[in-house]
Amino acid sequence: MTQIFLAAQAAQGGGGMSMIIMLVLMFAIMWFFMIRPQQKKQKEIQQFQNSLAEGSQVITGGGIYGTVKRIDLAKNTVDVEIARGVVITVDKGYVFKDTANTPLQK
Repeated sequence: MTQIFLAAQAAQGGGGMSMIIMLVLMFAIMWFFMIRPQQKKQKEIQQFQNSLAEGSQVITGGGIYGTVKRIDLAKNTVDVEIARGVVITVDKGYVFKDTANTPLQK
């Protein structure tokens, strides 16, 4: 019985360092496949929202397609025309690039 216990203890002796390496490796994989791409996407959205101009084709967070008519930087809002003569005011943070009406980039 004592021999089995001693053998099990000896086998676990080098396991601590390999566990730390495994955890670091798992974090690195998560960083490159999940966190980093999401940060890049957020940066692109922020750049688009900061570069909005009148006439830009956009889609709101609620899924409404329209054209930017006016940007109010003081209130951080955007007036979007969704139909002829129908203008809604949307928070700038909920306006995204309309990829359906833009040609695909190669």
